[in-house]
Amino acid sequence: MEVTLSTAVVEDAPAIHEMQTRAFMPLLEKYQDHETNPANETVERVAERINQASVDYYIIRYAGVAAGSIRVKKTDEQKYWLGQIFILPEYQGQGIAQQVFAQIEKIYADATVWGLATIMQEERNCYLYEKLGYRRTGETKEINDKLTLCFYEKKLI
Repeated sequence: MEVTLSTAVVEDAPAIHEMQTRAFMPLLEKYQDHETNPANETVERVAERINQASVDYYIIRYAGVAAGSIRVKKTDEQKYWLGQIFILPEYQGQGIAQQVFAQIEKIYADATVWGLATIMQEERNCYLYEKLGYRRTGETKEINDKLTLCFYEKKLI
């Protein structure tokens, strides 16, 4: 099945918000990270993120159906940060994320460094990012006693 990316516009905020809530709610219930979990963001906050300078927001489509989202932020010359990455639960485990990352790297061919953060306790996420060439930076951020973020970087030089 084909995976495509379509650039999100502010009018997509309600749909992205609904998907984001569905995707992140199990993690919110598991880790109780109420202040930081995307499932708790408002539609207005999603719209603000879409409109941020130096940010591109994409809807991930699988066989033409919205299956997730990814946000790309340019942080420095040839450096990019990936955030709000998610695939809806019913589409996970089908190789969609790997295709998305490959497409993003083609779109931003000038990138020499990619960064992202994920939940250290979510081994599947860590495995995926490491499989895609990301390496832990050693930096972590404890959110609460159940959840620690770990930071990853991929250098393309």
